[in-house]
Amino acid sequence: MSKTFADVLVHVDQTLDHDRLATLTKAIAAIDGVSTAEGHDAKPHLVIVTYDPAKVNSQAILAAVKAQGVSAELIGL
Repeated sequence: MSKTFADVLVHVDQTLDHDRLATLTKAIAAIDGVSTAEGHDAKPHLVIVTYDPAKVNSQAILAAVKAQGVSAELIGL
């Protein structure tokens, strides 16, 4: 594993309830190369993802979000 990590903020267009947000963050965290995926009920439109760019890129993360039936965009950090 690379020692360099990157962060990206995923802006979710829909308002997700607690369970749906938890399901989405678990799906993102399951991607090979993703270190963490954090969403909070106080800001249900945002998920912060830390990942290893040597293993996965931000577009693959966005594609995984959209595969969950969620409309979203990336906001770089």
